[in-house]
Amino acid sequence: MNQLHPHIHADLPQGDSPILVEVWRGNLVESRHRAIAAVVDADGHVVKAWGDIEKPIYGRSSIKPLLAIPLVESGAADAFGLTEREIALACASHNGEPGHVDAVNDWLGRIGLDAENLECGPHYPYHEPSLHAMVRGGVAPTRAHNNCSGKHTGFLATAVHLKEETKGYIRYEHSVQQRLLGILEQMCGQNLGDVPRGIDGCGIPTIAIPVGYHALGMARMADTKGLPAARADACTRILAAMSHEPWYVAGTGRFCTDVMRVTGTKAAIKTGAEGVYMGALPELGLGICLKVEDGNGRGAEVVMGHVLHHFGIIDDAQAEQLQQSLQPTLKNWAGTAVGSIKPAPLLNETAPF
Repeated sequence: MNQLHPHIHADLPQGDSPILVEVWRGNLVESRHRAIAAVVDADGHVVKAWGDIEKPIYGRSSIKPLLAIPLVESGAADAFGLTEREIALACASHNGEPGHVDAVNDWLGRIGLDAENLECGPHYPYHEPSLHAMVRGGVAPTRAHNNCSGKHTGFLATAVHLKEETKGYIRYEHSVQQRLLGILEQMCGQNLGDVPRGIDGCGIPTIAIPVGYHALGMARMADTKGLPAARADACTRILAAMSHEPWYVAGTGRFCTDVMRVTGTKAAIKTGAEGVYMGALPELGLGICLKVEDGNGRGAEVVMGHVLHHFGIIDDAQAEQLQQSLQPTLKNWAGTAVGSIKPAPLLNETAPF
Protein backbone atom coordinates (compact mmCIF):
# COMPACT_ATOMS: atom_id res chain seq x y z
CA MET A 1 0.00 0.00 0.00
CA ASN A 2 1.42 3.36 -1.01
CA GLN A 3 1.42 5.75 1.92
CA LEU A 4 0.57 9.39 1.93
CA HIS A 5 3.47 11.74 2.54
CA PRO A 6 3.87 11.75 6.34
CA HIS A 7 4.99 15.39 6.67
CA ILE A 8 2.90 17.11 4.05
CA HIS A 9 1.75 19.81 6.47
CA ALA A 10 5.11 20.56 8.06
CA ASP A 11 5.85 23.82 6.23
CA LEU A 12 2.39 25.38 6.29
CA PRO A 13 2.50 28.75 8.06
CA GLN A 14 -0.82 28.52 9.93
CA GLY A 15 -0.63 25.16 11.66
CA ASP A 16 -2.79 22.10 11.23
CA SER A 17 -5.84 23.94 9.87
CA PRO A 18 -4.88 27.07 7.90
CA ILE A 19 -7.33 29.90 7.22
CA LEU A 20 -8.62 29.23 3.71
CA VAL A 21 -11.83 31.30 3.56
CA GLU A 22 -12.66 34.86 4.61
CA VAL A 23 -16.10 36.43 5.02
CA TRP A 24 -16.04 40.13 4.19
CA ARG A 25 -18.63 42.72 5.22
CA GLY A 26 -17.76 46.10 3.79
CA ASN A 27 -13.99 46.46 4.02
CA LEU A 28 -13.56 44.28 7.11
CA VAL A 29 -13.04 40.53 7.41
CA GLU A 30 -15.87 39.58 9.76
CA SER A 31 -15.30 35.81 9.93
CA ARG A 32 -12.69 33.27 8.90
CA HIS A 33 -12.88 29.54 8.20
CA ARG A 34 -9.96 27.20 8.82
CA ALA A 35 -9.80 24.07 6.70
CA ILE A 36 -7.82 20.97 5.78
CA ALA A 37 -7.74 19.81 2.18
CA ALA A 38 -5.97 17.08 0.20
CA VAL A 39 -5.73 16.23 -3.48
CA VAL A 40 -4.32 12.73 -3.95
CA ASP A 41 -3.75 10.32 -6.84
CA ALA A 42 -4.68 6.64 -6.93
CA ASP A 43 -1.14 5.59 -5.93
CA GLY A 44 -1.36 7.61 -2.72
CA HIS A 45 0.82 10.49 -3.87
CA VAL A 46 -0.22 13.85 -2.47
CA VAL A 47 -0.57 16.34 -5.32
CA LYS A 48 -1.68 19.31 -3.19
CA ALA A 49 -2.48 19.76 0.46
CA TRP A 50 -3.41 22.38 3.02
CA GLY A 51 -3.13 21.56 6.71
CA ASP A 52 -2.79 18.24 8.53
CA ILE A 53 -4.26 15.73 6.10
CA GLU A 54 -3.47 12.86 8.48
CA LYS A 55 -6.21 14.14 10.81
CA PRO A 56 -9.15 11.68 11.09
CA ILE A 57 -12.59 13.03 10.26
CA TYR A 58 -16.05 11.62 9.74
CA GLY A 59 -16.76 11.72 6.00
CA ARG A 60 -20.50 12.13 6.60
CA SER A 61 -22.59 12.33 3.42
CA SER A 62 -19.64 13.22 1.19
CA ILE A 63 -18.64 9.56 1.32
CA LYS A 64 -21.86 8.37 -0.35
CA PRO A 65 -20.26 7.62 -3.75
CA LEU A 66 -18.05 5.05 -2.02
CA LEU A 67 -21.05 3.65 -0.14
CA ALA A 68 -22.89 3.14 -3.45
CA ILE A 69 -20.27 0.67 -4.72
CA PRO A 70 -21.99 -2.51 -3.42
CA LEU A 71 -25.26 -1.52 -5.11
CA VAL A 72 -23.58 -1.82 -8.51
CA GLU A 73 -20.81 -4.31 -7.73
CA SER A 74 -23.22 -6.87 -6.23
CA GLY A 75 -25.37 -6.95 -9.36
CA ALA A 76 -28.34 -5.37 -7.54
CA ALA A 77 -28.45 -2.34 -9.84
CA ASP A 78 -28.74 -4.51 -12.94
CA ALA A 79 -31.10 -7.00 -11.30
CA PHE A 80 -33.59 -4.22 -10.57
CA GLY A 81 -33.04 -2.39 -13.85
CA LEU A 82 -31.70 0.75 -12.20
CA THR A 83 -30.85 3.71 -14.40
CA GLU A 84 -28.28 6.43 -13.79
CA ARG A 85 -31.05 8.34 -12.02
CA GLU A 86 -31.33 5.77 -9.21
CA ILE A 87 -27.55 5.35 -8.97
CA ALA A 88 -27.20 9.12 -8.61
CA LEU A 89 -29.91 9.04 -5.91
CA ALA A 90 -27.90 6.40 -4.04
CA CYS A 91 -25.16 9.06 -3.75
CA ALA A 92 -27.53 11.90 -2.93
CA SER A 93 -28.24 14.34 -0.14
CA HIS A 94 -31.28 15.50 -2.04
CA ASN A 95 -33.56 18.47 -1.43
CA GLY A 96 -36.71 16.42 -0.97
CA GLU A 97 -38.31 17.98 -4.04
CA PRO A 98 -41.24 16.03 -5.50
CA GLY A 99 -39.07 14.51 -8.24
CA HIS A 100 -36.64 13.16 -5.66
CA VAL A 101 -39.34 11.70 -3.45
CA ASP A 102 -41.28 10.19 -6.36
CA ALA A 103 -38.12 8.52 -7.70
CA VAL A 104 -37.31 7.02 -4.28
CA ASN A 105 -40.85 5.70 -3.84
CA ASP A 106 -40.86 4.22 -7.34
CA TRP A 107 -37.53 2.51 -6.67
CA LEU A 108 -38.76 1.13 -3.36
CA GLY A 109 -41.81 -0.31 -5.10
CA ARG A 110 -39.61 -2.08 -7.63
CA ILE A 111 -37.79 -3.93 -4.83
CA GLY A 112 -41.04 -4.84 -3.08
CA LEU A 113 -40.75 -2.33 -0.23
CA ASP A 114 -42.06 1.10 0.73
CA ALA A 115 -40.96 4.17 2.68
CA GLU A 116 -41.75 2.51 6.02
CA ASN A 117 -38.85 0.10 5.38
CA LEU A 118 -36.42 3.03 5.37
CA GLU A 119 -34.70 3.39 8.73
CA CYS A 120 -33.85 7.06 8.31
CA GLY A 121 -36.18 9.51 10.04
CA PRO A 122 -38.60 11.76 8.15
CA HIS A 123 -37.93 15.46 7.78
CA TYR A 124 -39.36 18.29 5.71
CA PRO A 125 -37.65 19.09 2.37
CA TYR A 126 -34.59 21.33 2.28
CA HIS A 127 -36.18 22.94 -0.79
CA GLU A 128 -38.27 25.79 0.64
CA PRO A 129 -40.97 25.91 -2.08
CA SER A 130 -41.54 22.17 -1.63
CA LEU A 131 -41.66 22.58 2.16
CA HIS A 132 -44.13 25.46 1.92
CA ALA A 133 -46.37 23.49 -0.44
CA MET A 134 -46.48 20.58 2.00
CA VAL A 135 -47.27 22.83 4.97
CA ARG A 136 -50.03 24.61 3.06
CA GLY A 137 -51.48 21.26 2.05
CA GLY A 138 -51.19 19.78 5.54
CA VAL A 139 -48.92 17.02 4.23
CA ALA A 140 -46.52 15.43 6.71
CA PRO A 141 -43.08 14.30 5.49
CA THR A 142 -42.33 10.61 5.11
CA ARG A 143 -39.02 8.84 5.35
CA ALA A 144 -38.73 9.17 1.58
CA HIS A 145 -38.37 12.93 2.10
CA ASN A 146 -35.20 12.37 4.13
CA ASN A 147 -32.23 13.72 2.18
CA CYS A 148 -30.52 10.32 2.57
CA SER A 149 -33.47 8.22 1.39
CA GLY A 150 -31.76 7.35 -1.90
CA LYS A 151 -28.71 5.99 -0.11
CA HIS A 152 -30.92 3.95 2.21
CA THR A 153 -32.92 2.61 -0.73
CA GLY A 154 -29.63 1.53 -2.28
CA PHE A 155 -28.75 -0.35 0.90
CA LEU A 156 -32.13 -2.05 0.89
CA ALA A 157 -31.90 -2.94 -2.81
CA THR A 158 -28.54 -4.62 -2.22
CA ALA A 159 -29.87 -6.52 0.81
CA VAL A 160 -32.96 -7.71 -1.10
CA HIS A 161 -30.83 -8.79 -4.06
CA LEU A 162 -28.48 -10.75 -1.78
CA LYS A 163 -31.43 -12.21 0.16
CA GLU A 164 -30.35 -10.61 3.42
CA GLU A 165 -32.56 -9.45 6.28
CA THR A 166 -33.65 -5.87 5.61
CA LYS A 167 -34.68 -4.94 9.13
CA GLY A 168 -31.88 -3.34 11.11
CA TYR A 169 -29.74 -2.68 8.05
CA ILE A 170 -28.39 0.52 9.64
CA ARG A 171 -26.73 -1.33 12.54
CA TYR A 172 -22.94 -1.59 12.55
CA GLU A 173 -23.14 -5.39 12.89
CA HIS A 174 -25.53 -5.86 9.95
CA SER A 175 -24.11 -7.41 6.79
CA VAL A 176 -24.96 -4.25 4.83
CA GLN A 177 -22.78 -2.10 7.07
CA GLN A 178 -20.02 -4.66 7.39
CA ARG A 179 -19.85 -4.85 3.60
CA LEU A 180 -19.52 -1.08 3.46
CA LEU A 181 -16.81 -1.15 6.12
CA GLY A 182 -14.83 -3.53 3.92
CA ILE A 183 -15.29 -1.24 0.92
CA LEU A 184 -13.95 1.71 2.90
CA GLU A 185 -10.97 -0.27 4.13
CA GLN A 186 -10.07 -1.42 0.62
CA MET A 187 -10.63 1.89 -1.14
CA CYS A 188 -9.13 4.17 1.53
CA GLY A 189 -6.27 1.86 2.51
CA GLN A 190 -7.02 1.81 6.22
CA ASN A 191 -7.70 -0.82 8.87
CA LEU A 192 -10.97 0.42 10.33
CA GLY A 193 -11.73 -2.26 12.87
CA ASP A 194 -10.68 -0.18 15.89
CA VAL A 195 -11.11 3.47 14.95
CA PRO A 196 -13.53 6.09 16.32
CA ARG A 197 -17.02 5.79 14.97
CA GLY A 198 -20.33 7.51 15.55
CA ILE A 199 -23.90 7.59 14.24
CA ASP A 200 -24.67 9.77 11.23
CA GLY A 201 -27.74 12.00 10.96
CA CYS A 202 -29.60 9.31 9.01
CA GLY A 203 -28.76 6.57 11.51
CA ILE A 204 -25.92 4.64 9.85
CA PRO A 205 -22.42 4.28 11.34
CA THR A 206 -19.91 6.98 10.37
CA ILE A 207 -16.27 5.93 10.48
CA ALA A 208 -13.23 8.10 11.23
CA ILE A 209 -10.72 8.15 8.36
CA PRO A 210 -7.91 10.69 7.81
CA VAL A 211 -8.58 13.45 5.28
CA GLY A 212 -5.83 12.25 2.94
CA TYR A 213 -7.09 8.67 2.94
CA HIS A 214 -10.62 9.80 2.17
CA ALA A 215 -9.10 11.57 -0.82
CA LEU A 216 -7.29 8.34 -1.74
CA GLY A 217 -10.61 6.47 -1.78
CA MET A 218 -12.06 9.04 -4.16
CA ALA A 219 -8.92 8.91 -6.32
CA ARG A 220 -9.34 5.16 -6.69
CA MET A 221 -12.88 5.77 -7.91
CA ALA A 222 -11.51 8.26 -10.43
CA ASP A 223 -8.60 6.08 -11.57
CA THR A 224 -9.63 2.43 -11.35
CA LYS A 225 -6.31 0.85 -12.34
CA GLY A 226 -5.56 -2.11 -10.11
CA LEU A 227 -9.15 -2.59 -9.00
CA PRO A 228 -10.98 -5.85 -9.76
CA ALA A 229 -13.10 -5.58 -12.90
CA ALA A 230 -16.45 -5.52 -11.09
CA ARG A 231 -15.23 -2.83 -8.66
CA ALA A 232 -13.75 -0.74 -11.47
CA ASP A 233 -16.99 -0.95 -13.45
CA ALA A 234 -19.02 0.04 -10.39
CA CYS A 235 -16.85 3.09 -9.71
CA THR A 236 -17.02 4.24 -13.32
CA ARG A 237 -20.80 3.86 -13.45
CA ILE A 238 -21.34 5.70 -10.17
CA LEU A 239 -19.26 8.73 -11.16
CA ALA A 240 -20.91 8.82 -14.59
CA ALA A 241 -24.36 8.70 -13.00
CA MET A 242 -23.53 11.62 -10.71
CA SER A 243 -22.21 13.65 -13.64
CA HIS A 244 -25.10 12.83 -15.97
CA GLU A 245 -27.88 13.23 -13.38
CA PRO A 246 -26.61 15.96 -11.04
CA TRP A 247 -30.09 17.16 -10.03
CA TYR A 248 -30.68 13.81 -8.35
CA VAL A 249 -27.47 14.18 -6.33
CA ALA A 250 -28.68 17.40 -4.67
CA GLY A 251 -31.30 19.52 -6.41
CA THR A 252 -32.41 23.03 -7.27
CA GLY A 253 -30.02 25.76 -6.14
CA ARG A 254 -27.43 23.36 -4.74
CA PHE A 255 -23.66 23.75 -5.22
CA CYS A 256 -23.10 20.07 -6.09
CA THR A 257 -25.71 20.13 -8.81
CA ASP A 258 -24.75 23.51 -10.25
CA VAL A 259 -21.05 22.69 -10.49
CA MET A 260 -21.55 19.22 -12.01
CA ARG A 261 -23.93 20.63 -14.62
CA VAL A 262 -21.08 22.87 -15.79
CA THR A 263 -18.14 20.47 -15.42
CA GLY A 264 -19.87 17.39 -16.84
CA THR A 265 -17.84 14.20 -16.51
CA LYS A 266 -14.71 16.06 -15.38
CA ALA A 267 -15.83 16.07 -11.73
CA ALA A 268 -18.19 14.18 -9.42
CA ILE A 269 -18.45 16.11 -6.16
CA LYS A 270 -20.41 15.50 -2.98
CA THR A 271 -21.15 17.58 0.08
CA GLY A 272 -21.32 16.29 3.63
CA ALA A 273 -22.41 17.66 6.98
CA GLU A 274 -20.05 19.57 9.25
CA GLY A 275 -18.07 21.24 6.48
CA VAL A 276 -16.90 18.13 4.60
CA TYR A 277 -16.65 17.91 0.81
CA MET A 278 -15.22 15.22 -1.45
CA GLY A 279 -14.76 14.78 -5.15
CA ALA A 280 -13.40 12.51 -7.86
CA LEU A 281 -11.76 13.88 -11.01
CA PRO A 282 -11.82 11.05 -13.58
CA GLU A 283 -9.91 12.87 -16.34
CA LEU A 284 -7.04 13.63 -13.94
CA GLY A 285 -7.28 10.47 -11.84
CA LEU A 286 -7.40 12.50 -8.64
CA GLY A 287 -9.46 12.51 -5.46
CA ILE A 288 -10.28 15.44 -3.18
CA CYS A 289 -11.28 15.62 0.46
CA LEU A 290 -11.63 18.76 2.55
CA LYS A 291 -12.91 19.57 6.01
CA VAL A 292 -13.78 23.05 7.30
CA GLU A 293 -12.85 23.04 10.97
CA ASP A 294 -15.91 24.91 12.25
CA GLY A 295 -18.29 22.70 10.25
CA ASN A 296 -19.63 25.51 8.06
CA GLY A 297 -20.78 24.40 4.63
CA ARG A 298 -20.37 27.83 3.02
CA GLY A 299 -16.63 27.62 3.59
CA ALA A 300 -16.44 24.09 2.19
CA GLU A 301 -18.09 25.16 -1.06
CA VAL A 302 -15.63 28.02 -1.56
CA VAL A 303 -12.65 25.71 -0.96
CA MET A 304 -13.98 23.01 -3.29
CA GLY A 305 -14.74 25.52 -6.03
CA HIS A 306 -11.28 27.00 -5.92
CA VAL A 307 -9.57 23.62 -5.88
CA LEU A 308 -11.54 22.65 -8.98
CA HIS A 309 -10.54 25.93 -10.63
CA HIS A 310 -6.90 25.46 -9.71
CA PHE A 311 -6.83 22.04 -11.38
CA GLY A 312 -8.57 23.31 -14.51
CA ILE A 313 -11.80 21.41 -13.94
CA ILE A 314 -13.54 24.77 -13.92
CA ASP A 315 -12.06 27.06 -16.57
CA ASP A 316 -12.13 30.85 -16.44
CA ALA A 317 -15.32 31.14 -18.50
CA GLN A 318 -17.08 28.57 -16.32
CA ALA A 319 -15.80 30.35 -13.22
CA GLU A 320 -17.59 33.48 -14.40
CA GLN A 321 -20.74 31.43 -14.95
CA LEU A 322 -20.45 29.97 -11.43
CA GLN A 323 -19.28 33.18 -9.77
CA GLN A 324 -22.13 33.35 -7.27
CA SER A 325 -21.40 29.77 -6.20
CA LEU A 326 -17.62 30.13 -6.08
CA GLN A 327 -17.49 33.55 -4.38
CA PRO A 328 -20.98 34.19 -2.98
CA THR A 329 -22.29 37.70 -2.47
CA LEU A 330 -23.77 38.39 0.95
CA LYS A 331 -27.07 40.29 0.88
CA ASN A 332 -29.21 41.74 3.62
CA TRP A 333 -32.96 41.20 3.90
CA ALA A 334 -33.61 44.09 1.51
CA GLY A 335 -31.51 42.37 -1.15
CA THR A 336 -28.63 44.83 -0.93
CA ALA A 337 -25.13 43.40 -1.47
CA VAL A 338 -23.22 43.91 1.79
CA GLY A 339 -20.23 41.57 1.51
CA SER A 340 -18.83 38.39 0.07
CA ILE A 341 -17.26 35.04 0.91
CA LYS A 342 -13.79 34.81 -0.59
CA PRO A 343 -10.75 32.53 -0.61
CA ALA A 344 -8.14 33.60 1.92
CA PRO A 345 -4.64 34.47 0.64
CA LEU A 346 -3.24 30.96 1.26
CA LEU A 347 -5.95 29.44 -0.95
CA ASN A 348 -6.29 32.35 -3.35
CA GLU A 349 -2.63 32.28 -4.34
CA THR A 350 -3.18 28.86 -5.97
CA ALA A 351 -6.50 29.59 -7.64
CA PRO A 352 -6.88 33.32 -8.34
CA PHE A 353 -10.04 34.87 -9.73
